[in-house]
Amino acid sequence: MDYATKNTTFASVRKKNVVLEKVPVSAYAAEGKALARQDGKVIFIEGGVVPGDVVDVKLSKNKKDWAEGTAIHIHSYSSERVEPFCEHFGVCGGCKWQMLPYSRQLQYKQQQVVDNLQRIGHLELPAISPILGSPHSTCYRNKLEFTFSNKAYLTNQEIAQEGGITRRNALGFHVPRLFDKVLDIHTCHLQQEPVNLIRNTVRAFAEANELPFYDIRAQQGWLRNLVVRICTTGEVMVNLVIHHEDETARKALLDHLLATVPAITTIVYTINPKKNDSIFDLEPKTYYGKGYVEENLEDFVFKIGPKSFFQTNTYQGETLYQVTRDFAALTGTEIVYDLYCGTGSIGIFVSRKARKVIGIELIKEAIDDAIENADRNQVKNAEFFAGDVVDICDDDFFALHGQPDVVITDPPRAGMHEKLVSKLLQIAAPKIVYVSCNPATQARDLALLSTLYKVAKVQPVDMFPHTHHIENVVLLEKK
Repeated sequence: MDYATKNTTFASVRKKNVVLEKVPVSAYAAEGKALARQDGKVIFIEGGVVPGDVVDVKLSKNKKDWAEGTAIHIHSYSSERVEPFCEHFGVCGGCKWQMLPYSRQLQYKQQQVVDNLQRIGHLELPAISPILGSPHSTCYRNKLEFTFSNKAYLTNQEIAQEGGITRRNALGFHVPRLFDKVLDIHTCHLQQEPVNLIRNTVRAFAEANELPFYDIRAQQGWLRNLVVRICTTGEVMVNLVIHHEDETARKALLDHLLATVPAITTIVYTINPKKNDSIFDLEPKTYYGKGYVEENLEDFVFKIGPKSFFQTNTYQGETLYQVTRDFAALTGTEIVYDLYCGTGSIGIFVSRKARKVIGIELIKEAIDDAIENADRNQVKNAEFFAGDVVDICDDDFFALHGQPDVVITDPPRAGMHEKLVSKLLQIAAPKIVYVSCNPATQARDLALLSTLYKVAKVQPVDMFPHTHHIENVVLLEKK
């Protein structure tokens, strides 16, 4: 192994597997990586380090102006560090920022938004509003998905204690970069109870009755996934995903779960014989209750089925939609186009202040939910269409439904397709409200739109405490 032990030699070292010693960590960069600088070279560091730590870094990439690596030893700890609250911290792939006070997490996320908009978008920016932190920094998720596996992930300490690697069942989360290993989760702090009671009850019954946990590599076993939704309304939905039908075992497991956890309001099960875990092309079957749950945003009520998309943090989802509605500044006379509308939640949320809402979404099943949600909330001024915006929004469509006064777009992490950006420039609505879960791709899209639009307002919203993820809402106005 090659070592670079002196800072004076680092600038000339270009080999991989170099270990840099006693590197002071100075900040955070994109995707939650820590940041350090030596000899004018930027180093991106993984491994759960905090600004203020002094660490040894083993490089995996080493370019002329930058390098990437993993912290392999911490010489001294930052004064900012706090004690992680979860027993699985450092092994589980979630909640990687537990060792940072929440107030500091918010500061780094705010800076992430500024850096992305300035360095990627090269945009002229107004004063950016302070980030809106989550009122709940734990137990904030309304949905969690756990995976069954007959190959539990064991730490080196556990392997040493047991005298080697043993096969063991697990029900929990996939370990990062190990698709066939699952960390057995005892207590998760991401969702309120009865999530832990549900998961631990299912695991205990399955093991006591020798129900086979799935082996994704061999494509064998019975129990595959367990999905739990818990709503602010108090409703609880469980979706048990199994590889094939076994009516006797299924009924025994689900009846035991209902008897043990009476807070459950509905149970569905999904048979998935495929090689992957996606269930969007499968049909869940209702075993108990109505087969869906209901959630509130303000006084709007939304039906959430086993395959429905809904903002994962209900409390902050409401905040995000309120910011979106405020940025749109509707007076009751505007036609609003809601792109990537999903199950219609944003469009319905702003509908009372709009003359008309037109929602467009590629997935037909989501549009069916949007139509039903509009009906449930007695929203009469909203219409929803399945298809690609680029294909749907032609001259005939505008002649029938009207040109938009406001466009709301809420794309996935990859951002908007370049064809859609071109379509928005062609449509030339007076305002665009861009809701993003990835400020980097948002900045890229805003740069493309800057030929016609200026950034008028920016509001970051934290939906996912203890992670590097950040939502950001931007108001664009025509120049």
